[in-house]
Amino acid sequence: MLAAACAALVLLVSGFVVQPFLIPSGSMENTLRPGDRVLVNKLAYRFGDDPRRGDVVVFDGAGSFGEEEPSGNPVTGLLRKAAAAVGLAEPAESDYVKRVVGIGGDRVTCCDKRGRIEVNGRPVDEHYLHPGDSPSRVPFDIVVPEGRLWVMGDHRDASRDSRDYLGAPGGGTVPVDKVIGRAAWIAWPFGRWSGVPRTDAFAGVPAAPGAIPSGAPGGAHG
Repeated sequence: MLAAACAALVLLVSGFVVQPFLIPSGSMENTLRPGDRVLVNKLAYRFGDDPRRGDVVVFDGAGSFGEEEPSGNPVTGLLRKAAAAVGLAEPAESDYVKRVVGIGGDRVTCCDKRGRIEVNGRPVDEHYLHPGDSPSRVPFDIVVPEGRLWVMGDHRDASRDSRDYLGAPGGGTVPVDKVIGRAAWIAWPFGRWSGVPRTDAFAGVPAAPGAIPSGAPGGAHG
């Protein structure tokens, strides 16, 4: 009875407050590494706050990064989802972890003469990128629709992200309401136990043209 109650409590907490996610690929190296178990703050955007440029977020990519409803056995899917909810299995095929590079209204382009991504005309020095990676080997120029996000992996040469879905519905952007939460802590392995570092790389980015000032700073698959 006690074990069942504990299991129910864990599922309740992971469903509404903090949920562990097993990082399945190297698309966010070196910030997050394969095998890391990350605690995702599911309350980060529940009370009027929206994802900011530079946040590392976990989101459901169904309908933007893949099929609307992933195929598979529903019973197996339910068991897998329960195991993933406590960090014992890889996340669902449609769950991804990436960094927010552009928010609604932003113009995100690649690249300037020094190879840097620009957001609203301001070049961004992305010190968190995997050593040896360029900000992007694929040129792009997009205005992010309101209520959506442009997201990219930190290991740009090993990441399938918004750049790969430019021709898909939404132009590679992800709806804000599909964001599960912000990756806040690395809980496992113990040698990696730390908070997921925030970045000031976007501090100098101006607001998107026509954006309403909010008072807030602008900032698991490959």
